[in-house]
Amino acid sequence: MNIGIVVHGPGIVDTGYAWKIIEILGEFGGVNARLGGTMGRTAVIDAGLEGVIDIKRKLLPSESIRAFTREGMDVIFLLNYGKSGQTGHAFGYKVQKKSDNPPLIQIERPGEADGTVISWRTDMDEFSREIARKLKLKLLDGSGVTAEIEARTGCLEEDRKIYRKIAGVSPGENIFVNGMVVGRSTSSDVTLVAENGKITRIEGGILKEHGIRKLGVIDLEKSIVKTGLLRRSVVEPRVIDGSRLNLDEASNPPGTKNTPETNVDMVKSVCKVAYLDHAAEDIYRLKDTDLVVTVGDDTTLVAADILFRFNVPIFGITDGDLDKVVEKGFKAQGSVIVELESGWDDLVGEKIFRECFRGKETIEIDNIENFKNDLIQIIKQVSKSCKIKE
Repeated sequence: MNIGIVVHGPGIVDTGYAWKIIEILGEFGGVNARLGGTMGRTAVIDAGLEGVIDIKRKLLPSESIRAFTREGMDVIFLLNYGKSGQTGHAFGYKVQKKSDNPPLIQIERPGEADGTVISWRTDMDEFSREIARKLKLKLLDGSGVTAEIEARTGCLEEDRKIYRKIAGVSPGENIFVNGMVVGRSTSSDVTLVAENGKITRIEGGILKEHGIRKLGVIDLEKSIVKTGLLRRSVVEPRVIDGSRLNLDEASNPPGTKNTPETNVDMVKSVCKVAYLDHAAEDIYRLKDTDLVVTVGDDTTLVAADILFRFNVPIFGITDGDLDKVVEKGFKAQGSVIVELESGWDDLVGEKIFRECFRGKETIEIDNIENFKNDLIQIIKQVSKSCKIKE
């Protein structure tokens, strides 16, 4: 039997269940595991599993599943660890709906009291039952889950507005659309409202105008919507040399733990500096840079946490408007955070992008410390008040 495994999100990796399930499925035939989505990549690296779970492709879960279908897999497993059974089921429903009816079995929240195995196609029922027995999880039928989710979620178009209900939300959670924080829930009944491709209201929540502006025009029905934290687990980060992590051909054996490399070389002849103002972008492409200038509180937090794994410091320009997007963040030695008055981070960032980067995403400089001092001088010229943290 040829078995494809799509691993989604950090939770299933952080709990150890991704590796455990891959081992169990290996008893039934050849397994090929790959990441679906991008947030699980850091978890795979921290666990030393990049030689077991393919992280080189940046694919959505449905795209990973369709790729496995084209490759002729007999069965495809979707491994997920949602913050609740309801959110996990809603996620699986949306993924299988976009995946052209694949031979799909979902394993959701193993180890939890509400953990389940979902058979998304009837010819997978027998195998699903055997896996549910092995993992001691409840078996659900895909048609029943579909009816449950369609009753609670979905999109409705009315008066030229798009309404999208979100399942499994708790009050006080961040609401992400395509990786950008666009608001915060105030109830468990939340609906996003969009007009002409822009989110204009959150029923049961509060809009974050800054996030809405950065998000821009979207197709709300097709957008990726998440709530809560991007990563709930607190784990010991694995620090490695970014140049040794080939995301085109990952080959480290499972469980490998690299020791931290030396700090960024501040005296080498040419240093590469990158500019980043959107947390939803692929931050991993910056793993070989010497410094990253980040704009915005959430962008700075997420970038600093990911780049810590590669010993890449950041120069963060923030204004204190921070949403808690991870349980605990890290930043590499040599990082600097500058906190400005509310609303000034974007203005200062744009000036730095024009004057220092000349509109380019990446530049080369001679000395990082001198460059940091130049940035601080520009910031002090523009902003009346700034607080520098190292």
